[in-house]
Amino acid sequence: MAGVGKYGSDGGEYRRAALYVVGVVGLAAIVFGLVNIWAASRSACEHAHTHLCDGAAESAIVIGPSAILLLGGIGAFVRTIQRLRAGKSWPTWQGAGWFLFILMTAYLAIGAGTAAR
Repeated sequence: MAGVGKYGSDGGEYRRAALYVVGVVGLAAIVFGLVNIWAASRSACEHAHTHLCDGAAESAIVIGPSAILLLGGIGAFVRTIQRLRAGKSWPTWQGAGWFLFILMTAYLAIGAGTAAR
């Protein structure tokens, strides 16, 4: 489909981009859960009232899911460039990348605020 404009038919790319975003967010949630379980089961946190008892636990909970969201955003932007160079519809993938970057920034801001207490 050569000659598809910026806002032309996307041939199902919206669905692929949406599934990609859901997959990345789901993977970040799984990483959050695993890191949370790890932090809660550490011997350093045995007698603490919270599982965020030291810097290692706080850092892992903030950095783990953020790294997944960052890599997912970069992957979406790589897909954007591939589609742009092929002359196909690309704005959906760019939107997916920006959504993942904004979600990562919000997660970092909330996590850093919580860890700073």
